[in-house]
Amino acid sequence: MSGKPKVYIDGREGTTGLQIYDRLAGREDLELLLIDGEKRKDPEERKKYLNAADVVFLCLPDDAAREAVSMVENPKVRIIDASTAHRTEVGWTYGFPELSGERRKAVKDSFRTANPGCHATGFIAAVYPLVTMGVLGKQAALTCFSLTGYSGGGKKMIAEYEGVGRDSRLDSPRIYGLNLKHKHLPEMKAVCGLDTDPVFCPVVADYYKGMATTTALFAGQTGGLGAEAVREKLASWYQGQKMVSVAPFGAGGPMLAGNEMAGKDSLVLYVNGRGEQTIITALFDNLGKGASGAAVQNMNLMLGLEETAGLTV
Repeated sequence: MSGKPKVYIDGREGTTGLQIYDRLAGREDLELLLIDGEKRKDPEERKKYLNAADVVFLCLPDDAAREAVSMVENPKVRIIDASTAHRTEVGWTYGFPELSGERRKAVKDSFRTANPGCHATGFIAAVYPLVTMGVLGKQAALTCFSLTGYSGGGKKMIAEYEGVGRDSRLDSPRIYGLNLKHKHLPEMKAVCGLDTDPVFCPVVADYYKGMATTTALFAGQTGGLGAEAVREKLASWYQGQKMVSVAPFGAGGPMLAGNEMAGKDSLVLYVNGRGEQTIITALFDNLGKGASGAAVQNMNLMLGLEETAGLTV
């Protein structure tokens, strides 16, 4: 690749697109391709930009993301899709490089990378290593509770929370996904290699950004391992990683705040428990490691750049 890599964000006006742009705008090692605002929905103009870039970020609804992929005819274009559309699709690399050396290499070599979902990131960070190491069986029946700031709902939800005369119910945390068919479940199950979906309970609360995703385990599921031993397994798995780490056992004090990692692009796992019960909580920013930060990290790897360039660890 000669000269600076050219990067195009399709859907730059959305929350994820704007966050990616913020992380890239000041970088001197990239050239950002910026479409005329009046032509951003013109198919021919978009197609021109999609095929002129070295890396394209798709920050679009699922159907629009699939359409954008079909418009790319240049075989040299690398695509990072932030939508749900391709996360379990054959031919797409799931963009979570910390999961294994093989997956890191796959991201580096990939021309089609699916960026993980925010809730899924917290669950997979805790569960994937334990399944891969044989601590958890693939048949494990798991429960996950995930708290997020309202920015995870995009512009519409942000406007609801920040609007004048808003609904008083927004003052309290709200449980959603009550049909147990949340859109992140397919990747949570598939990437971790589980036989069944976890029982997944997402909750949105009145703060802008930050996520706390908690998975509960019993010693009967972990081969008799208690919380401290589970923590040691996870710490060994993520040793040396720049963007995912494991806190000392019982760290964080008597409470963990959902917005603890707001403004950062890294993720920290906290393991707590007693006796035969363990909880693993992933703290991260839903707009950071849960979305735009992860997308930029994947781009850096795909272009052979420093993994943390433009990111806040």
